[in-house]
Amino acid sequence: MLLLNKRLKEARKAKGMTQETLGKEIGVTKVSICCYENGTRTPTLDTLIDLANALNVEITYLLGIDSFEVAENNGSYGIHLAKEEITLIKELRKDSVLYNRILEDPKRTAELIKRKLG
Repeated sequence: MLLLNKRLKEARKAKGMTQETLGKEIGVTKVSICCYENGTRTPTLDTLIDLANALNVEITYLLGIDSFEVAENNGSYGIHLAKEEITLIKELRKDSVLYNRILEDPKRTAELIKRKLG
């Protein structure tokens, strides 16, 4: 739940809600919403569902799992990336030579890395 507090606050503000109004809507106190946003308390699964419904967002979004639609051969499928995976991609992009080499032959690159790490 690495991004829950940040995303909860962003989604609440995007809906124009105060902590108090969000709390009233889902049956918890303003203090609870504040604690969720500060990361000092974690909502229960039921509360997380209520938060997602009240804010009209996916639970996966609140949890920091971003979903991207990728079309391939006139079909589409979803791919979920964790924060750590997104960070890896961002770091790889900083080295354009390495990044392009990986893109040219990802399978071979993965095999080389696996052999190197043993």
